[in-house]
Amino acid sequence: MIVAATQFAPVAGDIDANVRTVAGLVRAAGAEGARVVVFSELSLTGYEPSLIRDTPGLVLTEDDPRLAPVRDACRAAGAAAVVNGPVRTEGSGAGLTTLVIGPDGSLLARYDKQHLYGVEAEIFAPGATDGRFTLDGVRFALATCYDNRFPELAERAAADDCAVYLASSVLGADNDSFEKVYPARARDFGLYVVLGNVLGANEDGVGCGLAGAWGPDGGRIADAGSEEPGFVLAEVG
Repeated sequence: MIVAATQFAPVAGDIDANVRTVAGLVRAAGAEGARVVVFSELSLTGYEPSLIRDTPGLVLTEDDPRLAPVRDACRAAGAAAVVNGPVRTEGSGAGLTTLVIGPDGSLLARYDKQHLYGVEAEIFAPGATDGRFTLDGVRFALATCYDNRFPELAERAAADDCAVYLASSVLGADNDSFEKVYPARARDFGLYVVLGNVLGANEDGVGCGLAGAWGPDGGRIADAGSEEPGFVLAEVG
């Protein structure tokens, strides 16, 4: 299976603009054979927790009509999109949520980030369950940025017969996760690890790109570089 790891600079608070970018990347990656396309943390709004706190309209629902262009792109490309944003929970709160939109446009999975970082804990409700989905016989696990600092998530993924661990993150160039976290999760648990990251300024700093993947031996198998928006392909599973 081919998975695309993406990177772009989201427009802060502009869901429509970011959805257009996401949909375009799904179509482009699907045209090159990608079956799953992975995006960064808060790719739908930009990593702007304080803006999300102060702007209730930025919170989406699982079936939000603003995501229709992504659903259309998934159907057209025959690919699943792993997108992340603030999504309403059953109560009045919001999760820092990954939605997996399947190749038919339906919702394959939802995962709410379990380990919230810093100001996130004041804005979002933590998730309580692991994220999983299966496509074409390949089982995937979901994790979001700070989650990846906790090896038990990857350990549970491996124990649950997952082959691929998808990490939607917001990382700057000074973050040691590229050397100490993602390759370790791959190597220690025999997983393919696929990272979607950001470019550009955000509330946490400046995203450095370097989206890509690590193989089960911990070696890099795909790297999108640190400058250009777009995607890189990796064969997994």
